[in-house]
Amino acid sequence: QAQVVESGGALAQPGGSLRLSCSASGFAVDYYAIGWFRQAPGKEREGVSCISAKEDHTVYVDSVKGRFAISRDITKNVVYLQMNSLKSEDTGTYTCAADVRCAVILNSEFLSDLEAWGRGTVVIVSS
Repeated sequence: QAQVVESGGALAQPGGSLRLSCSASGFAVDYYAIGWFRQAPGKEREGVSCISAKEDHTVYVDSVKGRFAISRDITKNVVYLQMNSLKSEDTGTYTCAADVRCAVILNSEFLSDLEAWGRGTVVIVSS
């Protein structure tokens, strides 16, 4: 059964960096597209980034372009979200999810509609 587990969330200072990990089991990370969501206090869930299963196509929400980078380590079966130049607005619970295409992931109404989703890891950006 396909599963993903997030890790790496922490308290970080503005301008700092964190790397989140999405560890997959039951499937290879180049078989499904994998996306990252975040949900800040009092706000709706937001799609942050996604990497496609084919050709390593990546997408980012405008607010993180140039600061975040999604990548895949096939040998370790892990997808990373490198977050640099962190801002307080990046605070939230970050969740990864897997399905056949990034469009399916990012347009999902419920995480439970997807092939796999995690419980999330908390990122707090504060001085």
